[in-house]
Amino acid sequence: MSLVGGVAAGTARRGEASAGLRQTAGAAAPSAGAVPPDALAAISLAEASARIKARSVTAVELVNACLGRIEVYNPKVNAFITVMREAALAQARALDAEQAAGKRRGPLHGIPIVLKDNIDTAGVRTTAASAVFDDRVPSEDAPVAVRLAAAGAIVVGKANLHEFAFGGTSATSYFGPVRNPWALDRNPGGSSGGSAAAVATDLCYAALGTDTGGSIRTPASYCSVVGLKPTYGLVPIRGIVPLVVSLDHCGPITRTVRDAAMMLNVMAGYDRLDITSVEHPQEDYVKALEQPVSGFRVGVARGPFFDMLDPDIASVIADALKVLATLTRLALTDTMLPSTRDVSVGAETYAYHEELFEKQPGRYMIPTRRALQNGASAKAPLSANIFSQNSRRFMT
Repeated sequence: MSLVGGVAAGTARRGEASAGLRQTAGAAAPSAGAVPPDALAAISLAEASARIKARSVTAVELVNACLGRIEVYNPKVNAFITVMREAALAQARALDAEQAAGKRRGPLHGIPIVLKDNIDTAGVRTTAASAVFDDRVPSEDAPVAVRLAAAGAIVVGKANLHEFAFGGTSATSYFGPVRNPWALDRNPGGSSGGSAAAVATDLCYAALGTDTGGSIRTPASYCSVVGLKPTYGLVPIRGIVPLVVSLDHCGPITRTVRDAAMMLNVMAGYDRLDITSVEHPQEDYVKALEQPVSGFRVGVARGPFFDMLDPDIASVIADALKVLATLTRLALTDTMLPSTRDVSVGAETYAYHEELFEKQPGRYMIPTRRALQNGASAKAPLSANIFSQNSRRFMT
């Protein structure tokens, strides 16, 4: 697995962002010396878990802390398509009752999270941010949602995204653009922009995103949080509206690396009904954080990623590489990475949408419509062959 995307923002910087949003939202600042009412929402998932375990806080208190912030800040950030207020509070009360009876499901017991709105939720609409699925209500939860619920995580809502996860800004959405909580006139990255914005704005303790060509990593970086794109096949993607099945991943977006590992411990695992899923020995990713990094080898692919790089970004990357070089073996290369991504994305994506697109093209937003029209000319047999080869490689 590889940890990619942004580094955890840190409580102080999140506080600065929240202060700015508080002014734009018209919320009153806390009086001097008083504990801010939203301080509980700003702690890490790991800290929230420890407080639940110690019974110094309840699941209902955590959910109310997040719902309070959602009410104030979501109108500005637009991170949510659906807020599941009553369902979340009911689940929180049930989990508190379980703990009072001596049953704790694990580290995620009572933790409020968010699911990207292309992940199926039984009885709650799953739109993929498109008018095409505006009234789509799945009858079953996606396996990854089932696992999180069984572990005690509480879904407080469904996050906004770039329509059908087919873009990198989260500006193209039937429900309006997601805005970056650090600067509302900028985009939060995509396609999992709502998930990253929700975590960065302290509207939840963790969120799920999906990643085909950067859709977890980009918004994590833009919003200064942690994004994890797991190894292909490690986390099941059944029950998730696909973009490109042969390239799709599902992973967590959190505030810290430890939080991401805690989420992955629950999400990972074989699903026999998912053709992309791979049988893999169970690992403890939290424990793995303790292993030394001195033996790791990190490769840095220069092209095309360093082309036309902003000087400020180049400087930050250079500093980060210096730190990595003191910890690991660093391999630099100027080799351009070969790719069949453009053909695969166009063909596989259009194959999923073909029937819907032919019947109601006007319900797709214009940028998505244009992208699908380009995909219609791609050769699906080539894409199918690519997927077949990938499947055999990952399943042997």
